[in-house]
Parts: sequence; structure tokens; C-alpha cells
Amino acid sequence: MANVGGFFKNVMSEMRKVSWPKRKELSKYTVIVLATVVAAAVFFAVVDLGISELFRWYLAL
Repeated sequence: MANVGGFFKNVMSEMRKVSWPKRKELSKYTVIVLATVVAAAVFFAVVDLGISELFRWYLAL
């Protein structure tokens, strides 16, 4: 159990060394991530729609 306590002590020591983003940076990065997720969702929705339409067209032949 001494190793577990030492582990968490080391974790806390390392967490204090981390350079956390400021509020402005965090907001900017959040907007970038959300925009990327929305763009990827739209892209895959369009690809899915296209493939579905191709299958419908093929099956209607």
C-alpha cells in the first residue's frame, strides 16, 4: 500500500507542474473542437446520405 500512496504523491507533484490554459485559450480551443466535431458530423452525414442514395438507385435498377 505504500506504493499506492507514493504514486498519488508523485501524481500531485506532477499536476502542480502542468501549465494549464488560461480562460481565453480554453474558450478558443473549445470553439475549435466544437467546430471540428460539427464539421466532421456534417461531412459523415453527407457521405452517408450519398451512399444511401447510391444503394437506393442501384436497387431500383
